[in-house]
Amino acid sequence: MPSLHPGLVPVALLLASLLVGVVAAQPAGTAPAEEPRPGGAPESDSPDGPVRSYDVTFTPTGNPSLDTAMDGVSSLRRLRESVPTSAEGLVARALQDLGQLQRALRSEGYYAGTPRVTLAGEPPDAPNLALRLAARGTEPVPVVIGAETGPLYRISSVSLRPSVVEESIAEAGEVAGLGPGDPARAAAVNDAQETLLTRLRDAGHPFASVPRREITVDHDARTMEIVYLVQPGPRARFAQPAVEGSENVDPTLLRRASGVLAGHVYSPQELDRVRRDVLALGVFGTVRARIGERLDPDGRLPVTFLVAERPFRAIGGTAGYETRYGPTLRAYWEHRNLFGAAERLRIEGEVSRTTQRGVSDTGYRLSANLRQPWFAGLNATAVTDVAILRERLRAYDRDAVTAGFSLERRLDPRLTVSAGIAAELGKTSELDQDLSYALLSLPLGARYDGTDNVLDPSRGVRANLLVSPTTSVGDSSAVFVRVRGTGSAYFDLSGDKGSILALRAGFGTLAGAEAIDIPPHLRFYAGGGGSVRGYDFQSIGPRRRDNTPRGGLSLLEGSVELRQRISGPYGVALFVDAGSVGENPATGFGDLRIGAGLGFRYATAIGPIRADVALPLSKVPGSSGYGLYVGIGQAF
Repeated sequence: MPSLHPGLVPVALLLASLLVGVVAAQPAGTAPAEEPRPGGAPESDSPDGPVRSYDVTFTPTGNPSLDTAMDGVSSLRRLRESVPTSAEGLVARALQDLGQLQRALRSEGYYAGTPRVTLAGEPPDAPNLALRLAARGTEPVPVVIGAETGPLYRISSVSLRPSVVEESIAEAGEVAGLGPGDPARAAAVNDAQETLLTRLRDAGHPFASVPRREITVDHDARTMEIVYLVQPGPRARFAQPAVEGSENVDPTLLRRASGVLAGHVYSPQELDRVRRDVLALGVFGTVRARIGERLDPDGRLPVTFLVAERPFRAIGGTAGYETRYGPTLRAYWEHRNLFGAAERLRIEGEVSRTTQRGVSDTGYRLSANLRQPWFAGLNATAVTDVAILRERLRAYDRDAVTAGFSLERRLDPRLTVSAGIAAELGKTSELDQDLSYALLSLPLGARYDGTDNVLDPSRGVRANLLVSPTTSVGDSSAVFVRVRGTGSAYFDLSGDKGSILALRAGFGTLAGAEAIDIPPHLRFYAGGGGSVRGYDFQSIGPRRRDNTPRGGLSLLEGSVELRQRISGPYGVALFVDAGSVGENPATGFGDLRIGAGLGFRYATAIGPIRADVALPLSKVPGSSGYGLYVGIGQAF
């Protein structure tokens, strides 16, 4: 281990031998005898001699950022527990820390600052210090680290200059985030450089760089002058990307999915968008993008997507419970590469028991969903749905077969639109009538998701809109339009996702037909989980003479929820929900119902486990006086 006075080592060994009564000469290169630990246990030797324990104390400078920087670079602090050392090693660490602390001072703008390190009250360059430390008792050596900061240096000027004479750097713009009068902190200098490079890369220069910086420090004026030498490099367009790592997915599909990048001016955002589109195919666990180190012979930028296939088959399930509605169990089987071109087939079964009816009737749903990306060579996903279902609810009974086909197109990473055709053949029973029906509809949808997390958002906005012109086929000639929209917004109040304010609003309207001509499952209801908690499922809205829900032609809903993390994965939620169902396609809040409650959350990798208890503020006749809701995922 390095030492300031290598010539003193033999003398130190001789003195140490005399102090412990060692009279026999040791062979050259042999470590000195161990000093016993308290209690008689021998201590492990370091290469330079017996281990010398020590304790470190930091003296605050008054600048928290500087204190953090000094603590981070200190070898004395970092190695104290993990790497034992001798008295000689301790002195060497202290001397090393002086240089590292000096750099930490300068990184925070204190160019005239002086670091201070003492070992047992002495500076590390004191003569014969290692001998005195070795001769101390078994008590740890007190180490004190601090600094005299001196004055804070500030920026006097910041400018840009081309690294190659007469090369244009206009697209670099002006230096952002750093200017005259600002503290001469290294982090700010580096951040300003990264901003310059980001601006150039966003302008299509993949190889933009700052080869060097000219920094002049004036100690008399206590200022720093900075000149960034900028080299934009060529402006480039993407070549046709290559995809490596796939063994079982159709190369033609991958060429189409990644090929939308070809010809675009270089942009890190565009590159990441296409990378996420390839990942969204669902057949890869990871997708990484790698750009070439130089342009190809055509002047294009080579790109390679490195992919790793995920398992193509999966099974899973969910469970939920709601008072007065009962338990719901779902299970699914999925194949993510059915025909070799990332086609995803999902077969799902659901069983539910509607306890609110007071009978043991059980509902079920068996469905199949097939998603085919780049359908018929188009940049769109074909979605085919088929389902057989049985519903036994307080409002109605329903047995039906449904089928649908639609095309989805992602216009940007946040917005998806869809259009399709759907058919339904079924039978419903309610107090007033039994209805056999055949429906044909043309659903048009739009979905926007600007949140930061699909499972547990903390900021951003979501919105969904579905417009379904529908006609009855057969004896009834009813034609109507069903519109349903929802939106939610999330605000990170604390900045660390500890306190989240979540807002939700929803509306619906049915126009073109009377309620009696519309099958009951298409009418609007409110109440229950995902709607107005505290009220029974479908209990809010118009009612029949026996007090069972009849459903309405319009819907308004809203929720306010404060989600607060308590400790680790544990959290709580306070919420207020409101909803109203009207008998006309356009209505106000005439029958507005409000529920409020408290929820508990336990965070997991697949979303929070949720348990909510809610009370109705104005009870509906025949309904329970509370609601309990258990499931996985946030309420909205």
